Amino acid sequence: MATVMPAIVNTAANTPALALLPDWLDPEHIISSLGPFALIGVCLIIFAECGLLIGFFLPGDSLLFVTGLFVATGAIDTPIWLVCALLAVCAFVGNVTGYWIGRKVGPSLFNKPDSKLFKREHVDKTHEFFERYGARAIILARFVPIVRTFITAVAGVAQMDQKKFFTYSAIGGVAWTVSMTVLGFFLGNIPWIKNNLEAMAIVIVLVSVIPIVIEYVKGRRAKARDAAN
Repeated sequence: MATVMPAIVNTAANTPALALLPDWLDPEHIISSLGPFALIGVCLIIFAECGLLIGFFLPGDSLLFVTGLFVATGAIDTPIWLVCALLAVCAFVGNVTGYWIGRKVGPSLFNKPDSKLFKREHVDKTHEFFERYGARAIILARFVPIVRTFITAVAGVAQMDQKKFFTYSAIGGVAWTVSMTVLGFFLGNIPWIKNNLEAMAIVIVLVSVIPIVIEYVKGRRAKARDAAN
């Protein structure tokens, strides 16, 4: 289904100073190491990151971006429309899986003391995000790392209306996967970007956490105002 060209595999060697991510989290390394199974691997990672609670640490935005770039360069020999369709389906199915995990086992899982994988603060922040934005949070959360993993389970725990959840989840899944992948696809022919994949992956990660920073700053200011009053 997909092949990886040597020229793309070796780009990491040209940017040693930018090797800030561990290999198993570096999108370029992940795709390159999977060879002809690259697209299948990406689909499984997107599914896990969107639905399985242990997948919150996996790359999402950066992986989609680099996937689109690999399609543009021919390293993944699959039409961009098919890649986007498969990734959107995986993102949606992941959300549905996460929803049912939350609905069935979420309460007992989240009521346990903090563990290395399930920090209570992650759940609390996601719950606040969900309460603040309501149903549209399902769409907005797609673009926020960690939150997009936990919000599906939180929606299940809260027993959000299934029809509403599935509708917003489908919209968010398509918007997120297509926008990130197509962005990488159209920027893939720019020489600097093609030769600095790790730098772009890091930039995407940094940009994706901006919503969290904004919400944190707003929360701090709100608490400061309440304390002053």
